[in-house]
Amino acid sequence: MKPTLSFSGVPGLIDMPSGDTMPDGTFNLSVSKFGEVARATISFQITSWMAASFRLQSTGKWDNNTDLQPALPNEPYTTYNDRSFDLRFRLAEEGIWMPAVTLGLQDFLGTGFNSAEYLVATKTFNDRLKVTAGIGWGRYGSYQSFGNPFSGIRDTWDPSGLGSELNAGNWFRGPASLFGGFEYKINDKWTVKAEYSSDNYDLEAGNKKVFERKNPYNIGVEYAWGDNVRVGAYSLYGSEFGLSFHLVMDPKNRPGTIGVLGSGPVPVVTRPSRASDPDAYDGGWVTQADANAVLRKNLTRYLEKDGIRIEDFAYTADRVQIRIRNDKIDAPAQAIGRTARALSIVMPASVEFFDIVPVVKGMGVSKVTIRRSDLERLEHTPNNAATLRERVTWSDAGAMIPGGLGPEEGLYQKFRWRILPGFRVTAPARGDIGIRASASYDFAPGWIASGTVYQKIAGNSEKAKLVDKGGTLPHVRSDTREYNEGSDFAFERATLAWYARPAPNVYSRVTVGYLERMHGGVSGEVLWKPADSPLALGVEVNYTKQRDTDGMFGFGEYDYAITTGYLSAYYDFGNGYLGQLDVGRYLAGDVGATLTLDREFANGWKVGAFATLTDASAAEVGEGRFDKGIRITIPMNWMLSNPTRQEINQTIRPLQRDGGARVDVEGRLYDTIRDYHTDRVDDQWSRVWR
Repeated sequence: MKPTLSFSGVPGLIDMPSGDTMPDGTFNLSVSKFGEVARATISFQITSWMAASFRLQSTGKWDNNTDLQPALPNEPYTTYNDRSFDLRFRLAEEGIWMPAVTLGLQDFLGTGFNSAEYLVATKTFNDRLKVTAGIGWGRYGSYQSFGNPFSGIRDTWDPSGLGSELNAGNWFRGPASLFGGFEYKINDKWTVKAEYSSDNYDLEAGNKKVFERKNPYNIGVEYAWGDNVRVGAYSLYGSEFGLSFHLVMDPKNRPGTIGVLGSGPVPVVTRPSRASDPDAYDGGWVTQADANAVLRKNLTRYLEKDGIRIEDFAYTADRVQIRIRNDKIDAPAQAIGRTARALSIVMPASVEFFDIVPVVKGMGVSKVTIRRSDLERLEHTPNNAATLRERVTWSDAGAMIPGGLGPEEGLYQKFRWRILPGFRVTAPARGDIGIRASASYDFAPGWIASGTVYQKIAGNSEKAKLVDKGGTLPHVRSDTREYNEGSDFAFERATLAWYARPAPNVYSRVTVGYLERMHGGVSGEVLWKPADSPLALGVEVNYTKQRDTDGMFGFGEYDYAITTGYLSAYYDFGNGYLGQLDVGRYLAGDVGATLTLDREFANGWKVGAFATLTDASAAEVGEGRFDKGIRITIPMNWMLSNPTRQEINQTIRPLQRDGGARVDVEGRLYDTIRDYHTDRVDDQWSRVWR
């Protein structure tokens, strides 16, 4: 039986967790509600044995009883919103006799409102019945507790706390309780569940009287709509009716199709042997005055259908170098393969070496050298992708072979634009939706002007009550609501950027203008990244001023300017795991470091988390204590099944505060150039022949 999810968005029964583990790399979104308690959870199976979740919980009627109400002058909460992070660790896989066993830390990094720890086991019988039993502490040890197995005193929830404490001193402390239940799979679509819950809901059902908890029993039925969607209806605690919705996404698999649609590749053309046609190998063709123009025209016929444009093209008798811009194909390896196929058709027989140089923002980011004879010999052989990869070399892009004629006609100057739905978040479940329009203009290689505007259509952020979250740092981020509500229309960005390669393996960027919605100025960056190395090192310096909240072009409202800078190290650990460490000075003047860990999939999906610690104290930062969050990249071709390099990027923070804040500059170098380096291309090299 496949794992199912609980109301908390983790593998479980109804309101209790189970010992199951989701498939490696699975990403799921869960929304559930019973009575006045609503939850929205994002979970990611980081490895086969570890998972993480971020959850928003909203509890209504919170002002039924004000005994535990935070001190808010004349304005008690009517709804209490809480954010929490979970970690789950698989201790044992299910076997013939062994159940699946999981250890969980719920709300281990937050206010502690939902804090709980558990050890739970699940066993499957006849692929129909699953039985779960576990022991819980904290929230899961609050009903029918049988004692304190590991001794120690557990701190109670402090409603006035700033949150983001590790709370390790509470783990597995205090009273414990047993919980359990079963689920039975009627058929491929319908499943019934029943459980005994050890969550007494002391705050919600006790102090706040949000709902009445009559008994510990929950029952429900769930319907599976294909492999990705699951909905359920339940009776909970003898008094409430509940609903749940779960969307399960596997970045490794695309829903509803087996691959990205698009034109098929042209076949590799095999040259005649040197013995049968020696004249074809004499190289005299290089002296023809129109050879470059004719060859380029023929190459364009094959490449343009795949969205590949020629930045430059030159050759000698036995070697050709082509610089390409890939505007369409999502997999860099496939773009390289399509280019090599076209060269095999067009280039005279004497050319043995194909140097393919992908160009991004005017910069040659690597040189991929393929022997033509390897293409001819391997096209139809077993395991041809792996064999070809062993023979392909990666190096610095270097200088162009003499004789190039420059970019093809229409590549510069080039105007591009797009309009997409957009949104801005002010607080949990508060914000607005609108239209976001972006445009860019390529003046010359490396010179790009771009801008973004936003028009609000509807929103509810004005209904959110303003709460003083503390903190004494300059309001470089915490005034997000003022910016969102300052104007329905806003110029979010308007910049001019210059990208260059000042030395081998070295890339540079200078961006000037309105860098983001809240800050404008100048940003400069230099990155060292060999094409075949997992390591990259960078330095960035920014001088910025804080923009006015009206969405236009002024800087006088805040009168705040600062110089920030960072030293950065990036490392690809292999198997899709990436690490990044940034050390420097942040927007509010605090000094510290940011650690980011990502998992990247061959098709472009990326899920990661980051956390920042600086020398700003908890009192200076206020609620939330430090900057942290989750970032997600979803390639649009995963949803559309059509070739495109566009993607959706979203960063989710439990709370936006001023400590550890960085200016949000578009087009930072590492993510810009590494698509065509070995640490990225190797992940999807199997598509080189497609």
